[in-house]
Amino acid sequence: MSTSRKTVAHILEQLEPLDVSSHPMFGEYCLYCDNKVVGFIRDDTMLLSSTTASDGLPEGEAYPGSKMYRIVVGDTLEDSQAFRDLVTATAALRPARRPKAEPKN
Repeated sequence: MSTSRKTVAHILEQLEPLDVSSHPMFGEYCLYCDNKVVGFIRDDTMLLSSTTASDGLPEGEAYPGSKMYRIVVGDTLEDSQAFRDLVTATAALRPARRPKAEPKN
């Protein structure tokens, strides 16, 4: 099963006006907030990086054999303010993306 574009659009809409984006990755989607990876959207399910901000949420793999991520359940996903707060707190605890390496001449 894969994630529908409708699900991705709904998640991004719930997170407005945050600085979020999604990009296709491994046949699913990676979610960025403030230019930091905060999780994945897999099989129409929102998975956040495991941080203290998401303690208490159920866990699941982003793909077989991956580390564990926190599953954002329906009630939290539909409460846009709670969801935004959760994603913002997760982004604050994640490292910044490394800049791309300069091409070698």
